[in-house]
Amino acid sequence: MATFIRWVHAEYPGLPVILDAKRNDIGSSSARYASEAFHRFEADAVTVNAFMGWDTVEPFLSYEEKGVFILCRTSNPGSNWIQTIGEPEPVYLRIAEHVQRLARENTMLVVGATHLDALERVRQTAPDVWLLIPGVGAQGGDTAEVRRLARRQDGLGIVVNCSRGITQHDVSAEMYLHEVEQSAVFWNRALVVKP
Repeated sequence: MATFIRWVHAEYPGLPVILDAKRNDIGSSSARYASEAFHRFEADAVTVNAFMGWDTVEPFLSYEEKGVFILCRTSNPGSNWIQTIGEPEPVYLRIAEHVQRLARENTMLVVGATHLDALERVRQTAPDVWLLIPGVGAQGGDTAEVRRLARRQDGLGIVVNCSRGITQHDVSAEMYLHEVEQSAVFWNRALVVKP
């Protein structure tokens, strides 16, 4: 992992690498995970699970020059089991509200494109926060709706992830890279957000 991240930094200077690790644990272990992500792997940002409590997130936030994406409303169907508990303020909105209140540039949220109602509610609750949005491509999230509901008032504030939509192809080895390239071009055009 560290070798690949170093290669990306060398080949594409200025392109941030987000380590989608969904890390967390009690304080001392969490501090080690943060060190691993930012020192050993040299990632620019990491995804973190806040469901053990905010004290387990804080070791990641101590790296003020690094990005921390907090899981809020994930794209998988089973996330309803815990993330939507508690109306009128479900768990995911409590997380969004807390991150908005922190007002830290390096603290962001993960909100899936497969839950458009939640995406809209999170944007209303956290109008200033950057959102990492998985769930387009293979999971079927609507890119136009994501852009409409998730952007901040300045037209920015979202990073849309599309992995399997680019890399998953049932073709011969000879055609694979061609298909990946074509998919990358397609999704880049579909996802580029202009203010």
